[in-house]
Amino acid sequence: MDQRPIGVFDSGVGGLTTVRELKRLLPGEDIIYFGDTGRVPYGSRSRETIIKYARQDVAFLRTFDLKAIVIACGTVSTTALDLLREENPIPVLGVVEPAARAAAKATRSGVIGLIGTQATIRSGAYERVISAANPTAKVMAKACPLFVPLVENGRVEPGDIVIETVVKEYLSPLKDAGVDTLVLGCTHYPLLERVIGAFMGPDVTLINAGAEGARATCQTLRQSDALANRAAGVSRYFVSDSTADFSRLAAIFLREDVTGQVQQVEIGAEILNHRLGIRNDTP
Repeated sequence: MDQRPIGVFDSGVGGLTTVRELKRLLPGEDIIYFGDTGRVPYGSRSRETIIKYARQDVAFLRTFDLKAIVIACGTVSTTALDLLREENPIPVLGVVEPAARAAAKATRSGVIGLIGTQATIRSGAYERVISAANPTAKVMAKACPLFVPLVENGRVEPGDIVIETVVKEYLSPLKDAGVDTLVLGCTHYPLLERVIGAFMGPDVTLINAGAEGARATCQTLRQSDALANRAAGVSRYFVSDSTADFSRLAAIFLREDVTGQVQQVEIGAEILNHRLGIRNDTP
């Protein structure tokens, strides 16, 4: 039994898909969420910048006494997971491996579609896990750089001509190739699930990376006897930009009102050093 909170972070609001599933599976857990909304998106950044941002995100979360950190961001999971695991003494979990394994298991034809940010697709991380789990599977990957900013701006509803046009442009090659399973390889993408599902058709299984990551986290904590013993947990939300914009989108992701539970914080090396009690002249 471990009463400490679970830390979760993402480049913006997308990681709330993981939080929603965590709250469903583990209602007794306290959750600390950080969304780096002031620097979203991460997917078009260089590897060095992604690692820098991810380290700062983790440093902020570790100002709380956590029992685990969930990287609810496909870009960071593919780029910095191993490094963050090495640098931190608590479990650091990602969303890529669970989603990739789920896709390898779900496919019937062996033709799997993968959509993600540019950094995620460039990494090849999903393909490596899928290949190890199902050596005969073929993965067709497509970067969808416009999806994250559209989600962050609330363009997610069926009938919205903008998002429907972008979905058709990005996903037509995968549909034409006959994929029977499609990995939503960025935790923002499940908010587009209705639009994507309508375009791809009912015979295509959609794999939600955020939800798969939450299920894997639940399993890990249960196996290590680290689940909390309380009836209802409390969630706190921190962002690096507007709390009002985050609260509006969070209500869509979580299907609950989080107004009053969201706090804006400064993020960056100097601010974090101050919070952690580290002097600026410390080597």
